[in-house]
Amino acid sequence: MQTKQIILKSICCFFVLVALTVSVHAKPRSSVKLTALRVENPRGAQEALILPYAFSADSLGTTLGVGGMAKGYYQDQLLFGGTVFGSFDEAAAIILGMWDYRLPWAQRIFFTTFGSVGHYPRQRAYTDPVIQPGVIQPGVIPAGSNESDPDDYIESSGFDNWFEFKLEYVLPLGGARDDGMSTYKLKNGILQSGATCGNVWNPLTSGVTVLMLRQFNRYRSYDTDIGGQDYTIHPIEISLFYNNTDFPTNPSYGSSQYLSFTNDFGWLESTDSWSFIEFEASKYFSLGDSDWARQRVINLNFWTGDALTWEEIVDAHGNTVVTHRPPFYEGANLGGFYRMKAYPSSRFNDRSVIYTSAEYRYTLRWNPLGNISWLRFLKSDWLQLVGFAEGGRVANEYTVSELFSDWKIDGGFGIRAMMAGAVVRLDFAYSDEGSAAWVMFGQPF
Repeated sequence: MQTKQIILKSICCFFVLVALTVSVHAKPRSSVKLTALRVENPRGAQEALILPYAFSADSLGTTLGVGGMAKGYYQDQLLFGGTVFGSFDEAAAIILGMWDYRLPWAQRIFFTTFGSVGHYPRQRAYTDPVIQPGVIQPGVIPAGSNESDPDDYIESSGFDNWFEFKLEYVLPLGGARDDGMSTYKLKNGILQSGATCGNVWNPLTSGVTVLMLRQFNRYRSYDTDIGGQDYTIHPIEISLFYNNTDFPTNPSYGSSQYLSFTNDFGWLESTDSWSFIEFEASKYFSLGDSDWARQRVINLNFWTGDALTWEEIVDAHGNTVVTHRPPFYEGANLGGFYRMKAYPSSRFNDRSVIYTSAEYRYTLRWNPLGNISWLRFLKSDWLQLVGFAEGGRVANEYTVSELFSDWKIDGGFGIRAMMAGAVVRLDFAYSDEGSAAWVMFGQPF
């Protein structure tokens, strides 16, 4: 029995720590600044965790690491976190970050910075061959396009290094008129008070509006037998985010919208100059509770974007040369943690994109993690069962005829938990190209 408990406890620890390390890629990239006060935590907003972990994956091999987080110290909303890991298959990385530091001289401005340095033995890229990047020969379907072969990708060892800086200004409007910080009081993970939304969509009277300025950097390299390929970016993003939900961490009703413009001027080692505009909207419908559920919610999400600077020129040999486009892992791409979860990360990438998703979230009254004494360190407030379906596509031009034809679709289910006031999810998704499982921090929208 003791051995079984140790194994299960290690699995749970790994689940939490992996969620922490990948949370940096959350979408939308701006958020409501909040403190979640749990009735079950007499220390208020303070949470801390330091744990070792081990796992095995095809892309990394057998991996050992240690991670930790501290939240609510110095400032209630402030989060420090990080992890370091290595494998017997030449994988090694360190991730460190600080989220939502409230500037003392500007109570409505919050600063975030995080980054990673890592080397991975099997990095995959659904993009052009390394020997002729950006050149498409006549009659050839580009790698990563909507009609591309799922086996058309680059895979090799290489580095994936990234870091970013973010300033967010909470506008003095609606629910944030008096304070840039929102406080939500929870009992058993369910909101008791502090909702900042209203029954009417009106940024002047309800909800929280956030203006964001973000500078981010990423370097990815691929070393193959026929040559090497580097993809480097140094863009700047400006966005406007309006959240009119009751509890942004796990909404039960309301809506949100996100409008963003990103531009890489081709600075420093940037592979190319490019710009990308995107819009995302979500809507939440509460069905109330039931004998077996604390909450039942239907959620809808829509996302679209276009690379404004995209250029195609046909050379003397009939090849199409593409310039001023985002790299395959930025801009219009689908696949991975958040969008089209049955497909590998950035499986589809092109000039334009459209995406839709629907989820049914069923929050159980039964909470085994919270009732088992030796698992109470997880601070689990509820378990949630989720069914979801997704559809969308990437295209070479932003037109209705292109974007609304030949969609890719997938579907699946998830098991999610509220731990220490935050959502951790394990999603399983299935499509015509196979299946995938993802561990992640936060709801997908």
